[in-house]
Amino acid sequence: MTETAEVVVRRHVIVQAPIERAFTVFTERFGDFKPREHTLLSAGTAETVFEPKVGGHIYDRSADGEECRWARVLAYEPPKRVVFSWDISPTWQVESDLANTSEVEVTFIAETPERTRVELEHRNLDRHGPGWPAVRDGVAHDEGWPLYLARYANLFVEDN
Repeated sequence: MTETAEVVVRRHVIVQAPIERAFTVFTERFGDFKPREHTLLSAGTAETVFEPKVGGHIYDRSADGEECRWARVLAYEPPKRVVFSWDISPTWQVESDLANTSEVEVTFIAETPERTRVELEHRNLDRHGPGWPAVRDGVAHDEGWPLYLARYANLFVEDN
């Protein structure tokens, strides 16, 4: 019997906020919880932009205006769900072949009027081709999605 490697990374966090606010903070303040050192820009990231529409992008911009578009917004359904591509290869470069990209779906589930469960699923990781486990291991690592979600949840603590 052979074991199949896991091609999905799932994480979640609970935030003390209504669903609408949880969604808005995730999309409008993505750059506030994405670590600036997580960048493909040689000059470093001054800001991360999340364009709130299907066909939009997520990209980093350096202080001198250089941009790196590393994701495409595939679904934008406030306040329930957003899906974006992960256009970063196993060598941590922008992937130009869109057939070799994975997807991140983030769903927002109201547990109470003031508490929201935020579920993140990074799927189709095997689409990255040879070396795809490096992408899975990177995003699953404590410095990957767990760090992003912890920093995201902390924004609600800071705001109170």
